[in-house]
Amino acid sequence: MKKIFITLILILAGVQSFAFSSEKGNTLKKIKKDGYFTVGLDDTFAPMGFRGENGDIVGFDIDLAKEAANRMGVEARFKPCDWDGIIFELRSKKIDMVWNGMTITQGRKKQIAFSKSYFDGEQIIVTKSGSNIKGISDLSGKTIGLQMGSSSYFALEKNPVYPDVKDVKKYSSNVEALLDLEAGRTQAVIIDSMVGKYYIAKKEKKENRDIFTVVNDPLAVEYTGIGMRREDNALITEINRILDEMQKDGTYNKIYEKWFGGRG
Repeated sequence: MKKIFITLILILAGVQSFAFSSEKGNTLKKIKKDGYFTVGLDDTFAPMGFRGENGDIVGFDIDLAKEAANRMGVEARFKPCDWDGIIFELRSKKIDMVWNGMTITQGRKKQIAFSKSYFDGEQIIVTKSGSNIKGISDLSGKTIGLQMGSSSYFALEKNPVYPDVKDVKKYSSNVEALLDLEAGRTQAVIIDSMVGKYYIAKKEKKENRDIFTVVNDPLAVEYTGIGMRREDNALITEINRILDEMQKDGTYNKIYEKWFGGRG
């Protein structure tokens, strides 16, 4: 009797294990069934994903995600998240992907998977106009601002100048970091080139004056991908297929020109 009982327990455990493994990685099937996927993003990350004048979430990555959803026959929904905790949101299945200018790093690859790279950028130094900071070495003894949890911090941390930096102030958004720079509370900001150059051009055009300077000495060249859970192989394959398709048929370049000018 005891042997029969143990056998039944083992059988039930095997059934539960099979059910769990069959669910694992089926995010694409769930998306097709539900009719939508959920994208996590920092909604202050212009021009990748941010609030437009009427409050709607707009941007380069938003247009790409909507196009991808359309080709999958579903809807793209967007969920603003704190960037510092966005990987937790993904791994806990509160979102299906992070499509928001996320830099592919070795540290992040230990936690999540990425699509193919679809955008190349740099980590740049931004100062106030007239600053004496002309290169990376000039960050020594300075107070630097950046967005917490961003690849800007990792780029600075890996650089030989890091131990000589006076202080690093971390902000919840890049906009806050740049506002503090303008106010003189920091001497430089490390920021993704896509965000920094967009924000600077827009602000200086609006105020019709020079406010910031982009230092011609980037800390790092980076590659951007869409973050997904490591077990979601079918979804990763599908997103990569659609990215390839959009680049081949010219859709990617049309969206790129809309937000950046020129060709991607």
